[in-house]
Amino acid sequence: MIPIQDSIPRRCPPLVTWGLIGLNTLVFLYELSLPRESLEHFFYLFGIVPARYTHPDWAVWFGLAMDDYWPFLTSMFLHGSWVHFIGNMWTLWIFGDNVEDQMGPWRFLIFYLLCGLAAGVVHVLLNPHSTVPTIGASGAISGVMGAYYALFPLARIIVMIPIFFFPFFFELPAILYLGLWFLIQLTSGTLSLALPAAHGGIAWWAHVGGFVAGVILYRFFLSRGRPCRYYPDESIPWGVNWPQGHQNYR
Repeated sequence: MIPIQDSIPRRCPPLVTWGLIGLNTLVFLYELSLPRESLEHFFYLFGIVPARYTHPDWAVWFGLAMDDYWPFLTSMFLHGSWVHFIGNMWTLWIFGDNVEDQMGPWRFLIFYLLCGLAAGVVHVLLNPHSTVPTIGASGAISGVMGAYYALFPLARIIVMIPIFFFPFFFELPAILYLGLWFLIQLTSGTLSLALPAAHGGIAWWAHVGGFVAGVILYRFFLSRGRPCRYYPDESIPWGVNWPQGHQNYR
């Protein structure tokens, strides 16, 4: 299921969401300029390689410093293909603006990075012997999805399902769409531990870790400030959790 649009209008310009998309775009364009051999080395240096921290001999042989933890941050801004990049940025665009509305830009940025760090840690803990670089913003974006799940459970998500090359569009409540998404990640992650060869290539547990971190941490980053826009004659859209004491936000 590909999310197309949600029903929650944003109140403020999502400056951090735009900035994150812009930064990821610049890094991805830089990746495209690298030769294949240099790009692979680039991923090993700045992506998360679990064996780097759990197998000292391998890390030394491969020329990777064990005490370098910057990859837990830098890996969030790397992508392996156009599909990977566009999918992540599109998802961030749909869900990020509303979560940023609820937190404010700086709180949202810290929240985003913390979810990404949590996703990376969970991936290393559950895949300690992996020598494959893990890259992508999906762990941090999973945290944003977790916050959206908790904040806007009754929001409507328009999703597209391609069936025999024909697109079909459906409207689902966020709690159902994001709940199914999380269940798929959890199931696939569990199967990947039992059948790693059949489920390689996707860091399922990073998605699970990021989502759970988002559900747990979002409440500590909510802003109580006044929104950017105020509509005194309009009611709250269905499923919106605006701060207490204000009844006409949109």
